[in-house]
Amino acid sequence: MTAELARSALKKYFGYDDFRPQQLDIVEHVYAGRDGIVLMPTGGGKSMCFQIPAVTMPGTVVVVSPLISLMKDQVDGLRAVGIRAAYLNSSQRGGESHKVEQAYEGGELHLLYVSPEKLLSPGFFAFLKRRRVCLFAIDEAHCISAWGHDFRPEYTMLRQLKTAFPEVPVLALTATADRLTRKDMGEQLGIPEAKQFIASFNRPNLSLEVRPGQKRREQIIRFIRDRPAQAGIVYCLSRKQTEQLAEKLRESGYNAEAYHAGLSADRRGKVQSDFINDKTLIVCATIAFGMGIDKSNVRWVIHYTMPKNLENYYQEIGRAGRDGTKSDTLLFYSYNDYTTLKDMISGSGNAEIQLAKLDRMKEYAESLACRRRILLNYFSEDHSDDCGNCDVCANPPKRFDGTVIAQKALSAVARLRQSVGVTTAIDVLRGSSRQDIIKNGYDRVKTYGAGRDMSTYDWTQYFGQLISLGYLYVAHEDYNKLRLAPAARRVLYEGETVELVKFEIIRDRKKLEQDKTAKRASAPRSRGSLFEALREVRRQLAREAAIPPYLIFSDKTLEEMAAAAPTNDLAMSRIGGVGEVKLARFGAHFIQAIKAFSEEETESTPAADQQPKSDLPAHLLTYRQYIKGATVRDIARERGLKLSTTYGHLARAYQEGHDLEIEDLLPGQTIDWVDEANRAVSGKAGSKAILAYIAEHHRDGVVKNYHLELVEAYRTRHPLSTAS
Repeated sequence: MTAELARSALKKYFGYDDFRPQQLDIVEHVYAGRDGIVLMPTGGGKSMCFQIPAVTMPGTVVVVSPLISLMKDQVDGLRAVGIRAAYLNSSQRGGESHKVEQAYEGGELHLLYVSPEKLLSPGFFAFLKRRRVCLFAIDEAHCISAWGHDFRPEYTMLRQLKTAFPEVPVLALTATADRLTRKDMGEQLGIPEAKQFIASFNRPNLSLEVRPGQKRREQIIRFIRDRPAQAGIVYCLSRKQTEQLAEKLRESGYNAEAYHAGLSADRRGKVQSDFINDKTLIVCATIAFGMGIDKSNVRWVIHYTMPKNLENYYQEIGRAGRDGTKSDTLLFYSYNDYTTLKDMISGSGNAEIQLAKLDRMKEYAESLACRRRILLNYFSEDHSDDCGNCDVCANPPKRFDGTVIAQKALSAVARLRQSVGVTTAIDVLRGSSRQDIIKNGYDRVKTYGAGRDMSTYDWTQYFGQLISLGYLYVAHEDYNKLRLAPAARRVLYEGETVELVKFEIIRDRKKLEQDKTAKRASAPRSRGSLFEALREVRRQLAREAAIPPYLIFSDKTLEEMAAAAPTNDLAMSRIGGVGEVKLARFGAHFIQAIKAFSEEETESTPAADQQPKSDLPAHLLTYRQYIKGATVRDIARERGLKLSTTYGHLARAYQEGHDLEIEDLLPGQTIDWVDEANRAVSGKAGSKAILAYIAEHHRDGVVKNYHLELVEAYRTRHPLSTAS
């Protein structure tokens, strides 16, 4: 198996020219028959890491997933692009299961999705051995670890896989697992030496904001008012909150529904189905919602109350903007939320670990450091730059040079051999005479008493900031001892400066909210009415095919379509996300809609001095005028363009595959001369050399420099003409 084979499959089935970072490395690792642990954020492309091997390797990929409701969506999405997939779980009747089993035994499936319960049921391993399994993909693999935020005891039985199928590689995938959880995942699955692939957790398209928890419902209504016709999720702590908030939103004129475990299975299914199919735009839900959906066009996520840990928080906000388009997240926080969650956790199993994680969540909500830095550093991603897309970056607090404070704190942790927690480290810095400090000899370390000038409260805040900024981390598995992160060396030995802030709320929330609303209102819109027309086409096709709209094409693909306005199959195939099967199945519908929109817009175009700014790129505006009969010189004069710029616009449109008779734009027998010149110079010279050849050998020719881009576009579209 080769990288080129993988790229070819990626383009054929999914319509993308190249992989995201690490995806190809993981695919090649699977090709080599090796086990792996994959950590990629929600929307980061984990599924591609086993779907590409499934269509390029002999045998079937077996995907183990605890999310029964997600299986159908994933299988529908794979079938829509021409991949043979099916699932087996407890939701099926006997006849349905039998058909799937026959398809597997007949070698008809690229992928088979199974629930853990089905996989571990008596006789299932023997059934799988009737055909070749080329890979086991364990989705949501953090569930196997007691250190994980969603531990499921039944998942621990998956260690039997490596014993029963020692030659089959295992790929464990998750969106949220800290350092300790990743290590435990490998041990529990029997693959402790598996290579870990950790993708960047940076989701720059997601804005991050935390607000105090006063008047939450009123704030949510204002938030939604600024985002008309956008799909979103509001996560609530209790069933009662979901019901009350959904009712409040409906009273305010918004299409909202509640979702929680107290509803009947039929009701939950309908709410989820309506949301996936864009019939309901807003769902107010407990955390049970969202795990079973793969909806790519969720534009915002709100947390009505604070989650229990950063893993849950990151996974839940990750359900927004999965298509890569800008999306917003908002977290409401109050100390009462913290104490409520603390009481809930205290009586549960694994309480000590979960309480430590809750404290980190609280630190995130209270922090005045860049929020993205905190999140990325929590997942062991060294990120030293502020993001510019969170509320702290948008309205930064006053900072001061805290390098000396940081050096004292980090030095104390180092001299105490990274063997104490925050409280003891602070007591040593403040010169406490506590009996255990004297007994352990901590009064003899060099930093003893070096921080007497500051209160315990201030030191607590500064230690919290150093943890959030990634200079320290807490080893939960070792009694919450402080450890130096790699970034600490830069402060202690390489002269890196550290900026800290005083812990005080200095932000004018009302002014910040007004500024953001004004900025959003004045920002240029990337989506015009063509985008809306394409959305309507997608909605109709989805209804006919009985699949969610985003499985036809994502919002990002539609936005690219609206910008490029492709009017033939070749141009459409160059849009990201348009693979061969989808092009054949849906392409003509969208091309027809683009052409119809173009004709309508032309008929209703106002006078030049009254024309509004178009959403189309400049080269397509030129192309549109040209195909309506305007000459190149007329277009250049009317739009105030140079002749070379106008020809360049048309060359680009031609290169993108738009309908254009390029021979009409070039004088005389230019196309024949270009072919002749290509043969003469072996087709390898640049277009300037081609023009030089024509000028030398065809003195009657009038090919000018402003034709250069047209010649290059022709050579790109007709590579066979360069053959000798």
